[in-house]
Amino acid sequence: MTRARADAAGAEPATPTARGGRTEPFVVELANFTGPFDLLLSLIAKHRLDVTEVALSQVTDEFVAHIRRLGDRFDLGQATEFLVIAATLLDLKAARLLPGALSDDESEDLALLEARDLLFARLLQYRAYKEASALFAGLMALEARHVPRAVPLEPRYAAALPEVQIGIGPTELAALAAKLREPPLPPLVATDHVHLPRISVREHMLAIILLLRELGAADFRTLCAGCQQTIEVVARFLALLELFREGRISFDQEIPLGELTVRWIAVDPAADGDLLSIGRGLYDEDPADEPREAAS
Repeated sequence: MTRARADAAGAEPATPTARGGRTEPFVVELANFTGPFDLLLSLIAKHRLDVTEVALSQVTDEFVAHIRRLGDRFDLGQATEFLVIAATLLDLKAARLLPGALSDDESEDLALLEARDLLFARLLQYRAYKEASALFAGLMALEARHVPRAVPLEPRYAAALPEVQIGIGPTELAALAAKLREPPLPPLVATDHVHLPRISVREHMLAIILLLRELGAADFRTLCAGCQQTIEVVARFLALLELFREGRISFDQEIPLGELTVRWIAVDPAADGDLLSIGRGLYDEDPADEPREAAS
């Protein structure tokens, strides 16, 4: 007797199923193993027997012969257990013969889980599906006995309310249906309650000129130091663009995305009256609308 035979003989017999009626378990007789079929999977999982040396085709033939011997005492549960164990052995053998057939996670699972635990888990899954199918079958059989009450409405209830009188024709109904299919108008957000102070861009142009005449050059942060609101910063930025368009200032930037330096390059006006004329006619054509809203 080989080592596998001795292990099979000294191992515990296969545990009977919950049915309790199986008196003749399936025993495998191979050249390198003799014993219960579920023990074969246990020995292979514990690396005490090489799965590549097991002839699964011979095992299948022996099980078919075993079923024929049982005749009327054939147990469908035993056949199901055989299919589960045979499928597990086939997976193990494919993993040994085909490198890379299983992933690392699957190999670790097969190494950590014993064959009995794996078999028990699969049998529990099979039992859960079987019980669920039995539950659905019972519910369907129970509901099949329920039938609707196919009787007309009693006359006393038929006269309780008058019949609906529709006073419009197909054309009006089609118009109503088309109106219902029209997309709703987008909601309008009212801005009447929002207070926007009126900011004069020309006044900020004069403020920038006075600062640059005093400093000669300054960055944008310095030019906006006196601004109290965001809209004032926007107006001062628009004033810089207008002064640059008129050729009164220049922009210097040493590196890309670096600090922007503003320089005064125009000839200084001779009087303050010339300063007041800067930007006139561009933003305030109408004297009544002299201040310009920077937010518009």
